[in-house]
Amino acid sequence: MAAEQQTGFKPSLGLFDGTMIVAGSMIGSGIFIVSADITRYVGSAGWLVAVWVITGFMTLTAALSYGELSGMFPKAGGQYVYLKEAYNPLMGFLYGWSFFAVIQTATIAAVGVAFSKFLAYMVPELGNNYFLFDAGITKIYSGQLVAIVIICLLTYVNSRGVKEGKLIQRVFTSAKLLALFGLIVFGFMLVKNSYWAENWKTGFQAMSVAKDEAGNFTMQGIGGAALLGAIAAAMVGSIFSSDAWNNVTFIAGEMKNPKRNIGMSLFLGTLIVTIIYVCANLMYLNVMPLHELAYPTDDRVAVAAANKIFPSFGTYLIAVLIMVSTFGCNNGLILAGARVYYTMAKDGLFFKKAGELNANAVPQWALWVQCVIASAWSLSGKYGQLLDMISFVVVLFYILTIAGIFILRKKRPDAERPYKAFGYPILPALYILMGAAFCVLLAIYKPEYTWPGFIIVLMGIPLYYFAISRKAK
Repeated sequence: MAAEQQTGFKPSLGLFDGTMIVAGSMIGSGIFIVSADITRYVGSAGWLVAVWVITGFMTLTAALSYGELSGMFPKAGGQYVYLKEAYNPLMGFLYGWSFFAVIQTATIAAVGVAFSKFLAYMVPELGNNYFLFDAGITKIYSGQLVAIVIICLLTYVNSRGVKEGKLIQRVFTSAKLLALFGLIVFGFMLVKNSYWAENWKTGFQAMSVAKDEAGNFTMQGIGGAALLGAIAAAMVGSIFSSDAWNNVTFIAGEMKNPKRNIGMSLFLGTLIVTIIYVCANLMYLNVMPLHELAYPTDDRVAVAAANKIFPSFGTYLIAVLIMVSTFGCNNGLILAGARVYYTMAKDGLFFKKAGELNANAVPQWALWVQCVIASAWSLSGKYGQLLDMISFVVVLFYILTIAGIFILRKKRPDAERPYKAFGYPILPALYILMGAAFCVLLAIYKPEYTWPGFIIVLMGIPLYYFAISRKAK
């Protein structure tokens, strides 16, 4: 078997593949759901769109900044490598640990369960409300098992080689981009009753939207510090929906001309998704009144919108679209995530087997250990709370990584930089300020979203020194 193992990755992914990985990993189920929660926090058309525009601007700025780092370090591991090189191995490990423990694996679980949630529209017995048995520490629902089957299937496909994963990413990401674009266009062309003018009367008059047990809506104006807190809380959903754009940096070892194509993939992918996200919310504002946008059934905004556009089959249309979207999203997450564990293993900071490639030149063992953890999160039912808690940490690591550009400019002024961060130093500094403001506001107004993420990161410190001691033996 050892003779069949590959010693290095095969560069077989082009610019289009990289762009599809960025866009496909970003678009999961969030854009179809989280606008309801955002509307409840900010309560006006102007602020709903502003939250998505601010998130899109931050994402684009971060992606353009990462282009410089990807050109300097065009190898597997991405953000883990950037943090290690800019700071020290411990900082890189803390990111890699958090990535493995929650960031990537819980996201894979959440996206897998979202697939089963919408599959239940067609087959109720396969949904998350169909109870199977009590396993003692947790109750098992059929939807959780569907999620695990999807995760295992995509893990197996990606263990067969990068070409197989690339094909799934191309097909499913292209399909969901076209479908989302079509939904947006039809939302303006076919809907019978437009609420555009009515909704925009709210402008930027921020309000919290509440609904009592009798179904009556109340809207209370907010401003000053409370508004800043509401925006930060609202952005948890939009940031989660826009996350995973950096996954393409993890597969640099398999990209053709990575010094150019990774930076271009980051820019093109994030730009496409940002435009689609903002347009989707403009479409929501056109097809339904704000109170319905804030409180659709089970927060399924896209289903409520589609039923306004296509009354006879809107629900099923969105169900199929979300299944396509989440399937393609999970493929990108699974494909990219294992490359981080591979690089950590090569540094002696992860299980040794994760640093081996199989005969198809992919880290098969790393793929399967990721599958096990993601499957465990699927069964736990706790991934949703964890993802809320980890949003703070995700942004914190983005801030540290972008600050690394300033550090590396001083530490390695003569290093080759095929691509330099756009708008340096203004845009990277602006992202750091905006990200820091988000983290501070979240810590003040939603502390339950911050300290649990910190605890998960800090758990990595003793693990790092344990790995170092094992490495020294």
